[in-house]
Amino acid sequence: MSGAGIRAVNGLTARWARTVAADDGTVFSAAGVWPLLAFLADGASGQARAELSEALGAPADVAATAARQLLAEMASVTGLDAALGLWTHQSLRLRDDWRAGLPAGTQGTFGDDLVTAQERLDAWAAERTGGLVERMPLKLTRDAQVVLASALSLRTTWRQPFTELPLRPEHGPWRGRTLLGLFRRSVRPDRVGVAATPDGHVTSLTVPGDNGIDVHLVLGEEGMTPGQVITAGVGLVERTLPVTEGGRLPLGHVGPGLHVEQRPSATPEPVALDVRTVAYEVRADHDLLADPSLFGLATAQYTPGAHFPGMADAPLAIGAARQSAVAQFSAQGFRAGAVTAVAARPGSAPQHTHTTTVLSLTYDRPFAFLTTTRSPRLLLTTGWVTNPTPYPPMHLTPASTS
Repeated sequence: MSGAGIRAVNGLTARWARTVAADDGTVFSAAGVWPLLAFLADGASGQARAELSEALGAPADVAATAARQLLAEMASVTGLDAALGLWTHQSLRLRDDWRAGLPAGTQGTFGDDLVTAQERLDAWAAERTGGLVERMPLKLTRDAQVVLASALSLRTTWRQPFTELPLRPEHGPWRGRTLLGLFRRSVRPDRVGVAATPDGHVTSLTVPGDNGIDVHLVLGEEGMTPGQVITAGVGLVERTLPVTEGGRLPLGHVGPGLHVEQRPSATPEPVALDVRTVAYEVRADHDLLADPSLFGLATAQYTPGAHFPGMADAPLAIGAARQSAVAQFSAQGFRAGAVTAVAARPGSAPQHTHTTTVLSLTYDRPFAFLTTTRSPRLLLTTGWVTNPTPYPPMHLTPASTS
């Protein structure tokens, strides 16, 4: 996918982040939504086409080509699976030229037996996400004519795994809880950086996977909103936000959750990075029509109206658009899945002999995560962690974060 296309997907991520509710944690995938909007734009006309083009950040006449390229390039990344599915009611005839623009092997049909049809859609969602998303995020209704869906599944194993330890924060919203903490030491201070934004400072850690997928953990100053922290994360991923890397930071408290000091050491490493974070699983469901303007669907949802004459002779309007997403961050790696679906109805994550500069980074309060391909940096899933995994009941002394 072109640099402009990647910026378009990442731009939708940033705009979505500013509006998404994250009180109980969230995860979403603009990379899962963007191809669907692109294929809809390809078949739309009038105001609906203009709104979809604006939401995409790309002209409607090139959107389908860009969507096919995006899906193909995501599917070519080891550990990343991307698929498109299209199902139409057996009575509806699609236009050949619009259908020809879809990836091969994507089309199926359904009849009036909605129970059987729903089972098939749910099975497709589960299969395409390795069971992370167990069912299609929308239910078929009697007036459904078209269901267009995308599925995204990614998995990676850390190059350097974490060690599981109990972690008990002494301050903040997680105070008093014993969490499944993850610890590791590395000699790569460049994996961490601090950036200043108009909303406050953020600290970002890159956790590289073994297959070209990275997870970025971003901690903002207390008081920053999830949208502000995620927006900063997008800037860091796209390298449009200046960052001071760990090796160039002074001693002292240098960023949210980050402290630099010199300590006696048994090894001759000049610099070390100690990271303490938490394991988490985040699940979220999103109704895209709750904010239709964000996704270019404001006009397209209204009936009467024939908003997609390029798709079919019959008048069509958007009746539902939803996404279900899951993300899991553990000591060994990261897994995520997202299924997005749009339905059209009739129109109407010893002995001390040396001195080491140690960067200590602790995530002991809510933070953001952004998952990307390493090169180019395409944002795949994004989220906010508010409820990390508790430590399994064991008779161990919890580790303090003070």
